[in-house]
Amino acid sequence: MKKPKWVVEKEQARKATAAETVWLFGLHAVRDALMNPKRQKLRLIVTRNAGDKLAEAIEIAGIAPEMADPRKFTAPIDPGSVHQGAALEVKPLNWGGLAENCIGQEIPRVLLLDRVTDPHNVGAILRSAEVFGASAVIGTRHHSAPETGALAKTASGALERQPYLRVRNLADTIIELQNMGYLVLGLDGEADETIEATLSDKRDRPVALVLGAEGPGLRQKTKETVDQLVKIDAAGGFGSLNVSNAAAIALYASQPR
Repeated sequence: MKKPKWVVEKEQARKATAAETVWLFGLHAVRDALMNPKRQKLRLIVTRNAGDKLAEAIEIAGIAPEMADPRKFTAPIDPGSVHQGAALEVKPLNWGGLAENCIGQEIPRVLLLDRVTDPHNVGAILRSAEVFGASAVIGTRHHSAPETGALAKTASGALERQPYLRVRNLADTIIELQNMGYLVLGLDGEADETIEATLSDKRDRPVALVLGAEGPGLRQKTKETVDQLVKIDAAGGFGSLNVSNAAAIALYASQPR
């Protein structure tokens, strides 16, 4: 019996995901990945100088590096990448599901990203999320930045430690978080209340903050699904914040007191 088209497509997608690998580059990103026991490492290419700097991490990872001439770096990455003589092929990290990452902390904070596709922005958001103790950063499988070398380099090691989940449907995920007891706030410059005012008597609740892409902001469906739209208190008249800066400020403003 012939398999339905949707079954075939699902199996093909599963196989493609299983075969997917990522090339990380840069000394910091490569060192942290080598030191991460949860990271499956496949191939390491280094110059002699980078190999010396990464010697301890290479020994801990138990991987045999391939030596490359610094004038002709052979890793299959963008020639314009600032690789610092080190590139590591890895499997994407599997952080598990929503419940296992978003339940457990006493007063958790979570970030959700609505169509934030720039890997540099997502990398910077992961750094802020780690600094402020967020339980997870959540994007969508489509229309959000996947793990890439550029994202990992900007994250400066946070990609190896900060859960980064990618879900099928953002609105469904918001509802799931609400059912877990989360107060879900969408950041919108046109909102009436600030984050601080909204959370003045709610800081003991789990909070999820939803940020949209620069320019279009949150989608209408997202605005309709969150519990409330809020804004960052600002002087006004000077434009809007970069999404990664907005994420850091929003996390700081929402911290339990």
